[in-house]
Amino acid sequence: MTNSMKGKVALITGASRGIGRAIALRLADDGVNIAVNYLQNEESAKKTVEELLAKGVKAAMFQANVGDLDAHKALFEGVLKTFGTLDILIHNAALGAFKPVHRLKMNHWDLSMNINAKAFLALSQKALPIMEAKKEGIIIALSSLGAHHFIPNYGAIGISKAAIEATARYLAVELMPKGIRVNCVSGGLVDTDALKMFPFFDEFKKEVLQRTPAGRIGKPEDLARVVAFLCSPESSWIVGQTVTADGGLSLI
Repeated sequence: MTNSMKGKVALITGASRGIGRAIALRLADDGVNIAVNYLQNEESAKKTVEELLAKGVKAAMFQANVGDLDAHKALFEGVLKTFGTLDILIHNAALGAFKPVHRLKMNHWDLSMNINAKAFLALSQKALPIMEAKKEGIIIALSSLGAHHFIPNYGAIGISKAAIEATARYLAVELMPKGIRVNCVSGGLVDTDALKMFPFFDEFKKEVLQRTPAGRIGKPEDLARVVAFLCSPESSWIVGQTVTADGGLSLI
């Protein structure tokens, strides 16, 4: 356990399953208390909280659609009432339509931009007064290779992830003098339930597997370890970067 992390409080969006859950469990190993945000799957959120409590940290679940900016006030009030403070914000929640960009309807565009990119900025702004008062804080967003590489039917999400990365760079420069460090973590294909909604998933997974030098598909835990490192003091010289952990996929 990293003693410097023990007792910190992290709010993780979309933390009931997949990558968000893996991040929560990994941070709990370092003694971090976890606010589990979820959208709909209450059962999964309860299970994640139970797993976190079993690790000896404080944990609680908070239902909120982070794409709805009006929901942020109650979310942060709940976190502060339960934990008293906030040290780490991790924006992992993401949604989007799997369609070619030229066939996207504007509501598809708005869905991805609101939950992925706009929510990242709005949540960061909400966390700012809390972190600024302590002159320290960590903000991390999850991105993906689709922010820079064409992936069929992934445009709505990929474009929103590009916006997230650009937002993180601007926030990093503005907030680092306040002691608040901002970064992104980008993964390749990560094997989660959400990814199985991707069109032609089996064929796509096979192709990615063949192209990945590491010889396997990513696991949520692969990204969780990188996020945990960026939350730790050991990464203090990494500011405004998108750290890619994809088994070498983006090199091919």
